Amino acid sequence: MEPLSPSEGPGRSARGLRDFRLGPPAYAPATVEEIEIRIRWRDVDNYGHVNNAVYLTYLEECRDRWVRRTLGDGVDLVIVRIAIDFRKELSLDDGAVLVSCRGTGYGRSSIRTAEAIRAQAGWVAAESESVVVAHDPVERRSWPLAPDERAALDRAIASDAEDATRKGSGART
Repeated sequence: MEPLSPSEGPGRSARGLRDFRLGPPAYAPATVEEIEIRIRWRDVDNYGHVNNAVYLTYLEECRDRWVRRTLGDGVDLVIVRIAIDFRKELSLDDGAVLVSCRGTGYGRSSIRTAEAIRAQAGWVAAESESVVVAHDPVERRSWPLAPDERAALDRAIASDAEDATRKGSGART
């Protein structure tokens, strides 16, 4: 997958700001995002387990993909809250993790997500709840979600809830 550029994409001007003259962005229907990430040697600390800060990187990669798939590449976001419950340590011997992210709600400019990190063996290593805010990179402040973004979030959150129910996810809302 190509690296994501938060300042480029449909519906954005050259400065990275929304330009509604270009027409609405093309939104893809989203479901729970799941990605596999290999545990790298650099992820492990002196205690032999994946460092707690690396969990944030795993979660961020999956959350960013969920948001981009839901709203397109043209949205700029900043994280404003994250809460993690560490359940069990991961080590290099675990090989890889499966990280999942789903939408749980949104506000004027914020989007709430629930995430989980699972070992290849299936057990939960960590669960997380996050809040990201649509961000204007020039003005350096929050940006209200547009009506079409809200509609895309409504569809994605409903789809994510159905998907989580089908899979029996223990993720919180």
